[in-house]
Amino acid sequence: MYHDVVEDARADSSGFTGPAARRYKLRPDDFVAHLDGLARTLDCAPITIDQPGQLNKPEPLLLTFDDGGVSCHAPIAEILDRFGWRGHFFVPTDLIQTPGFMGAAQIRSLRARGHVVGSHSCSHPIPMWAYGEQDLVEEWRRSKSTLEEILAEPVTAASVPGGFFSRKVARAAANAGIRFLFTSEPTRRCQVIDGCVVIGRFTILHGTAGKTAVAIASGRKGPRLRQALSWNVRKFAKAVAGDAYLRLRKRLLAET
Repeated sequence: MYHDVVEDARADSSGFTGPAARRYKLRPDDFVAHLDGLARTLDCAPITIDQPGQLNKPEPLLLTFDDGGVSCHAPIAEILDRFGWRGHFFVPTDLIQTPGFMGAAQIRSLRARGHVVGSHSCSHPIPMWAYGEQDLVEEWRRSKSTLEEILAEPVTAASVPGGFFSRKVARAAANAGIRFLFTSEPTRRCQVIDGCVVIGRFTILHGTAGKTAVAIASGRKGPRLRQALSWNVRKFAKAVAGDAYLRLRKRLLAET
């Protein structure tokens, strides 16, 4: 799971702004190093969910990009083109054509290049799991409809904002017609909820070394287990502390 790819000095020029968002933004040279390492190490190219049967492979690799920042169109898609690889780009549709986020023409360009474009909700609600089920269905349905109008084709993929996944979030996505839902949980196991395939992801952060990304993609247990442990600790804290967790996280990030 990637987000924006942008130089440190221009971090707020693409996608969400502020310390919390910058934590997920990768420098272009680092992104190229990641892909170089993957290309040298892996036996097969990354797949996309619109390739039938590919998810049944023992260790399929999927590249995903959240938040819909302008860096998705350039440089991310341009760098992927060099490798002949395709990715998944998830767009919060209320932010289309606003400063730092892609416009409709850029979204269509991604799809024309063979990338999968999906929903990242309408408003990027945090925490998403706190919303009522009907509100969640509306978030997914309205976002899906907006993208379908732009792309003139069905949209069946989405990712959950902020890692706030729950079965209720998945049920609402399925109700809205989403068939593939990506979470932030670091696991290679998929589950099916009301016909929607729920897929976990391993997170790439600012400064993540190329060798770490390669180790995760290659199935090395060490880095995968470390992410899983960190995820489960934070998941427990979110569930127990609720809004207090969000306030503390925001304060700590602002001080870094």
